[in-house]
Amino acid sequence: MNGRELAAKLLGGEIVLGTLIVSPSPRWPEVVSQCGLDFVFIDTEHVALDRAALSWMCQVYAGLGLPPLVRIPSPDPYAASMVLDGGAAGVIAPYVESVEQVQALRGAVKMRPIKGRKLQAMLDGESAGPQLESYLADRARERLLIVNIESTPAIDALRDIVQVPGLDGVLIGPHDLSCSLGVPEQYEHPDFLAACESIFKCARDAGIGAGIHFWGDVRQQTRLLELGANMLIHSADISLFQKHLQLELASIRQALGWTTTDPKYNGPVI
Repeated sequence: MNGRELAAKLLGGEIVLGTLIVSPSPRWPEVVSQCGLDFVFIDTEHVALDRAALSWMCQVYAGLGLPPLVRIPSPDPYAASMVLDGGAAGVIAPYVESVEQVQALRGAVKMRPIKGRKLQAMLDGESAGPQLESYLADRARERLLIVNIESTPAIDALRDIVQVPGLDGVLIGPHDLSCSLGVPEQYEHPDFLAACESIFKCARDAGIGAGIHFWGDVRQQTRLLELGANMLIHSADISLFQKHLQLELASIRQALGWTTTDPKYNGPVI
C-alpha cells in the first residue's frame, strides 16, 4: 500500500490498522512488515529520532508497502515539509485547536511546493490556474494530513476544522484529551467515551477519517471502533515487547515452580 491508497481507504470509511514504531533498528522493518499492518506511525513529538534516522525509516517502510505517518513535534508547517522531504507518506500534527493551524498545515502538505506570498494567496482562495491546480491536486492525493484532537478547545472548534479542504482525518490523543476533560487517564469514564464518540462522528460525517492511538485491551479497542473510529494505532513496538517478554518470562518462572516469594524471583508481578 502507498500513501494514496491509504488515504483512499481512510476517506472511504474502511478500517485501517497501524502501530507506533519507536525502534530505528535496521532489522525491525522486516519483522513489522510481517504483522499485517496497513501503515506505521512514527512519533517525533515524544521520541528522540534525528532527521537522518527518520528518513531512513520512512524510506524503508514505504518500500515495504507500509506508508509511514510521522507526527511532528508541533503543528508547524516547516516541520511538516521537512518530514515529507524525508519520505513520510503523511503528517500527523499534535495538539491542533484551530482552523488557522490546519490551513497552514494544508499549505505545507497539500500544496507543495508552493510557498510564500503565492501560497498565502491560494490559501485565501485565489486561483492558481488550471494547470497548477491540477498538478497540486494530483500530488496532494499521495500525502496525508491528519491532526491530533487532544483538548476541549479542539472539540469546540472541530466542526470548523473538519471542513478544511484536504484534511484526511483526525486522531485522538487519549492521554492529553482525558486530562483536558478533567478525567486524567480514566479511559472508561463516560465523559471520555462520549468525547471520543462525538469526535469520531463529526469526522465521519464530514467524510474524513477518525482515529485514535490506544494501548488498551482488545475489548477497549474494539469498542472504540464500534464508537466510530476507522483508524486504530495499536500500542507501540516498545510496549508490546515489554508486555510479551514479561508474560513469557513469567511463564518460564512458573514452569520452574518459582513464586513471587522466592528470593531468586526478580520479575514483575503479572
